[in-house]
Amino acid sequence: MALALRARAPGAVSARTQVLGGRGVVLVDVEAEVHRGALSSTACETLTQAARTAEEERLPLLGYISSSGADIVEGMAALHGWGQAARAIADCSGVVPVILAVIGPAVSGPALLLGLADHVVMTEDAYAFVSGPTMVAEFTGVVLDADELGGASAHARFSGAASIVVPDRDAATEAMAALLAYLPSHNDEEPPEWPTADPVDRPTPELRDVVPASPTGSYDVRAVIRAIVDDGELLELRSRWAPNLVTALAAIGGLPVGIVANQPLALAGTLDIPASQKGARFVAFCDAFNLPVITLVDTPGFSPGKDLEWRGMIRHGAQLVFAYGRASVPRIGVVLRKSYGGAYIVMDSKAMGNDLCVAWPGAELAVMGAGQAAAVLMRRASDEEATAFQADYTERLLNPYVAADRGYVDAVIDPAETRSVVANALAALGSKRERIQPRKHDNTPL
Repeated sequence: MALALRARAPGAVSARTQVLGGRGVVLVDVEAEVHRGALSSTACETLTQAARTAEEERLPLLGYISSSGADIVEGMAALHGWGQAARAIADCSGVVPVILAVIGPAVSGPALLLGLADHVVMTEDAYAFVSGPTMVAEFTGVVLDADELGGASAHARFSGAASIVVPDRDAATEAMAALLAYLPSHNDEEPPEWPTADPVDRPTPELRDVVPASPTGSYDVRAVIRAIVDDGELLELRSRWAPNLVTALAAIGGLPVGIVANQPLALAGTLDIPASQKGARFVAFCDAFNLPVITLVDTPGFSPGKDLEWRGMIRHGAQLVFAYGRASVPRIGVVLRKSYGGAYIVMDSKAMGNDLCVAWPGAELAVMGAGQAAAVLMRRASDEEATAFQADYTERLLNPYVAADRGYVDAVIDPAETRSVVANALAALGSKRERIQPRKHDNTPL
């Protein structure tokens, strides 16, 4: 049964507590039919009250956004109200899940609210931007329409603001419910158990042949994920942004988990700035809501380039290191093929404090590949000497047993046992607790 909040307050925002997908939530609706969804001071007060209710009652905060921005007629009063609403939503961060669905325009201030949400669902005809096409044209001379500038496709592919794109409002509601099904109602709860008839000891022999024989051959890492998780079901988030890294929600043995995986189909699975941001945000989200993190590793390293370095590869690469380093949930790493250099550390290696690190027999853990090592160490050698060096390097160093001998890998496993190894580890780590260092907050490398 729905219970309205501030039912008689005027304005474009309505709010209520109700049940969605069998779960109690606080639901906000910014209605475009009322003054084009403009956020007046009164409407912002309703939005603020909804966020505070969600935080106090420990209920997920969900919302539909269709707004032309702050109410110009009210001026500063509307801006003040919007600021209060933003503060209230920020207070919910990491306490309760915040999921917003953009079903129309989200312009100026309301667009920034999307950045405060854990995940954003956008309908195909929705758009969002801080500065509109007119402003862009005046300042840059570039003429764009609303869809080109901030349409769902643009945010799914370029900005990463949209986690899921759907056809319409009904589909957006289903997507929010699907997301919520993996999450607890608040950060002091465990994720809800998923009913499944899929045995945790189900063998995965198909994984023995998933990695190509060629060291440069590609494959879809989602096939590995589907083989490991319950019933082959996963909910991939931000699938079109930074496709060289897959982030998805799934369940193993009925326990919801977050999965981070390098994707060899895109940029050979290298890590660049968007992939680092995508992975860091997802790991932090999973850690906030008690979802164990499974990391599937197959990367030759960080993507090189002057442009990447000048845009802050150091800072953004550190975001992923930081997210893994501070995560206290159970963390399991599986090295599928390549794990080289700095990317070996960043993808939740044993050095980063993961709870279990296993590798497939063909995995390569090293500072760099044989070809790269030859280029550095044998640059004055003949072709024959370089070839011999690469063969020796590959035989002696490009295998998981050297790392296992030194304790950097806990076990080298048969790919057919991957699901059962991960499931058993999750069961053993169910009572994991870490002592958190007391401090006001950490200083994330933004």
